[in-house]
Amino acid sequence: MGPLGMPEMMMIFVVILLLFGAKKLPELARGMGKAMGEFKKARDEFEREITHAVKQAEHETIKEPATIEPAKMSVAEAHVPAAAATPPAPTPPEVHIV
Repeated sequence: MGPLGMPEMMMIFVVILLLFGAKKLPELARGMGKAMGEFKKARDEFEREITHAVKQAEHETIKEPATIEPAKMSVAEAHVPAAAATPPAPTPPEVHIV
């Protein structure tokens, strides 16, 4: 379904004119304009509140950096030498030439 063309718009206008009459059309247009203005105000206020909340959350995140707790080790793990903690390197396979 494409955009409305001029013939479709004229038909809609004629139907509205027949339903409401010539005296009610300006009143309806005024009411529609006010409703659209209120909708726009509400939308702008909603966007303003969302952006404010996002900025506030970012500010709090930057203000309080995350702290990283050091790893807790048992006494036995703390006294193991580094050489003993790593497994030995694998030995290459032996090749026999016959």
